[in-house]
Amino acid sequence: MRSEAAPQSLALGRDHYRALVLRRQLILVALVLALLLSLCIDLALGPARFSLGEVVAAILNPDAVSQQARVIVWEIRMPVALMAMVVGASLSIAGAEMQTILSNPLASPFTLGISAGASFGAALALAFGVAIVPSAIDYIVPINAFIMAMLTAFFIHALSLKRGVTVETIVLLGIAMVFIFNSLMALIQFFASQQAVAAVVFWTMGSLTKATWPKLWISLAVLAMVVPLLARHGWALTAMRLGDSKAESMGVNPRRLRLEVLVLVSLLAAIAVAFVGTIGFIGLVGPHIARLLLGEDQRFFLPGSALCGALILSIGSVLSKVILPGTIIPIGIITSLVGIPFFLFLVLNHKKASW
Repeated sequence: MRSEAAPQSLALGRDHYRALVLRRQLILVALVLALLLSLCIDLALGPARFSLGEVVAAILNPDAVSQQARVIVWEIRMPVALMAMVVGASLSIAGAEMQTILSNPLASPFTLGISAGASFGAALALAFGVAIVPSAIDYIVPINAFIMAMLTAFFIHALSLKRGVTVETIVLLGIAMVFIFNSLMALIQFFASQQAVAAVVFWTMGSLTKATWPKLWISLAVLAMVVPLLARHGWALTAMRLGDSKAESMGVNPRRLRLEVLVLVSLLAAIAVAFVGTIGFIGLVGPHIARLLLGEDQRFFLPGSALCGALILSIGSVLSKVILPGTIIPIGIITSLVGIPFFLFLVLNHKKASW
């Protein structure tokens, strides 16, 4: 009887696994379709409105539409709409892997101070014209933001290597960095001119309106470079969710993996924030939605996080145009209004047993 039950049980387990994989694949396909729909809606909205049919025609066959529609869709709206998707995916992936390597549901580029560091670097350029790299005058704001974001990430990691520092301590260090940079930002605004203060405040709200094709290609190139490197460590990152000791028993070096992943996700977050400003909570909300839908398996969790982040920011871009017709609300305000309640929900319902 036992010899007959074992193959039957194995077959049931195999069927259950296949059904689970199919379900997750269908969820990914549904997210892709929802993202494409959101992209078309985003392209259709604006001072000059188009139907979804006109937008699809402009994308698939630009010669079939008027020159005005072609220019508006491809030259004005397309870089902004695609930048929303790329930045959303980058921030969500960064948050997902930070939560994985730190085993903390509240970890994200925003809560670890990386976004705040980028804002400080940009504020130096906007308020006083200070260039961290003197020769890079043309891209002084994004380069300052990028360098400060990376320095913040490396500083947090350097402190994390000290004896007795736990992953909880790393998150607290990140929160401390947020307060430090916010204080420095306030100091900059105190000494800066009124015009410079306005520029700094607008930049810290986060905005997609200054997206261009060159900025989009740079952001997309970084995303395309980092994702395969993270996917290569997929099984090791999945093992990290079991704890450092169990991961080590499977042949994973947690400290080395944590450093490598932190550098990669900091690069993603730094590039995103450098070009569009501070956009909070995407790196927090996106991964949690992906985790609820797809689980912890990195084969599905990684692309799911990217799609969820891209979809959230794309929907945010749509909302920024329709809440006040004729006015485009900075995207950072939209994401904060959505993210803050979710953040409070996580804090109030956080259970150590689930992490």
